[in-house]
Amino acid sequence: MFSKFIRRPVFAIVISVMIVFVGVLAIQKLPISQFPDIAPTTVNIFIAYPGSSADVLVKSTLITLEQAINGVQDMRYIATDATSAGEATLRIIFEPGTDPNTAVIRVKTRVDQVMPLLPELVQREGVIISPVQPSMLMYVNLYSKEKSIDEKFLFNYATVKMIPEIQRTKGVARAQILGSRRYAMRVWLNPERMRAYSISTDDVMKAIGEQSIIGRPGRIGQSSGIAAQSLEYVLTYKGRYNKPEEYEGIIIRANAQGESIHLRDIARVELGSEFFDIYSNLDGHASAAIVLRQNYGSNASDVIEEVKKKLEVMKGSFPPGVDYKISYDVSNFLDASIEQVIDTLRDAFILVALVVFIFLGDWRSTLIPILAVPVSLIGAFFVIQAFGLSINLITLFALVLAIGIVVDDAIVVVEAVHAKMEEEPHITPFGAVRKVLGEISGAIIAITLVMVSVFLPISFMSGPVGTFYRQFSITMASSIVISALIALTLTPVLCAMLLKNHHGHPPKKTR
Repeated sequence: MFSKFIRRPVFAIVISVMIVFVGVLAIQKLPISQFPDIAPTTVNIFIAYPGSSADVLVKSTLITLEQAINGVQDMRYIATDATSAGEATLRIIFEPGTDPNTAVIRVKTRVDQVMPLLPELVQREGVIISPVQPSMLMYVNLYSKEKSIDEKFLFNYATVKMIPEIQRTKGVARAQILGSRRYAMRVWLNPERMRAYSISTDDVMKAIGEQSIIGRPGRIGQSSGIAAQSLEYVLTYKGRYNKPEEYEGIIIRANAQGESIHLRDIARVELGSEFFDIYSNLDGHASAAIVLRQNYGSNASDVIEEVKKKLEVMKGSFPPGVDYKISYDVSNFLDASIEQVIDTLRDAFILVALVVFIFLGDWRSTLIPILAVPVSLIGAFFVIQAFGLSINLITLFALVLAIGIVVDDAIVVVEAVHAKMEEEPHITPFGAVRKVLGEISGAIIAITLVMVSVFLPISFMSGPVGTFYRQFSITMASSIVISALIALTLTPVLCAMLLKNHHGHPPKKTR
């Protein structure tokens, strides 16, 4: 069957060109990462219950949530962490390969069922559900050497001006500033005065919630359609307070005699940061630390390059004295690692070519494996894309090892053609190739099946180890199969076109 290809050399060459073409397209589309994604899908639930201890948080909230979430589809286990600062985190770990968006929906459905059972303050503060993305992509510091610019300003500037732009970048899953230094009205209560006036924290929070609101007073004089109305007034309300003096004037308690207790009588109010638990400095200067995480399946190098371009554009509108610095960039390690593997790939290819030339002793015979090997290696990238893999150190390492295997098929065909021409000195290369294909086609197919049967079962292993071996085995098996196809199509055509039969001619005499 394969002997027909040597009668149609253009068809065999077109097949090889198409394999290279789809392989090159796959290389441009494939995500690039340092290692395969082996981390299981994780969903985080952040809970805030201000003023509570870890024990109260566990008994009032965490136990209820754990009982509701436990047993959600594809879940492996739950890990819980509660602190005395009134904060807790639930981590729900799913089976590897679970879609993150599906996992979030499943968890949120369970959480919504028990939300009415949680404390009112927990419901108001929020139960934040989010998928945990892969490892950190970039770490950017927005900093200033000016003494007048503090961490609060940098944090809020980054939140308003930078984070929305960065998060719109394709491939960025999340851009987050470490800590929470957003502007907030901080109320520092005086316990002694509160005890003297018999005022509780709930009384203060209730008064603030009732008086600092966004109101909707409505309209006066709106026409009913029955009688004409000449004037109509739209009532406005001051809205939520935004100055410390306004909060200080909040009435906590009042009586019929006109006596009242204001917030300033029992507390000190100031405009400050929402939290003080995390701070960020860069070389002794105030900064806002921005952490970027990438989407699943995105190309880390392309995402980082796009983010760097946006940062340069945004830098033009920074306030005087404000600058940024990329403190961590995963592409540096990624590029260095891949560059080392590519250098190894190049060196291995050169060594293979030298060995082939030394033992075959003919540059025409050496040229055939040199042309056949890249087709097999580049075509393997199309199979890598078809199986949803990525370009990483494991797949590139498999290609390095595959060079020594895929070159064998081409060498077998070339050596068999030389042996046939030596047996029949007057046979043409075309005739030798036609006879050789009839003799060794079955052997090449059998060798290919044996090699594939060695690597293919490894791809069915489960767990993180199976993820590594799956990348390796699919890359090796695909390159071996493609090399067998090339050995039965392109290599015979090249042998018929390039080789010369010198076996029947005596060597030239030299004087």
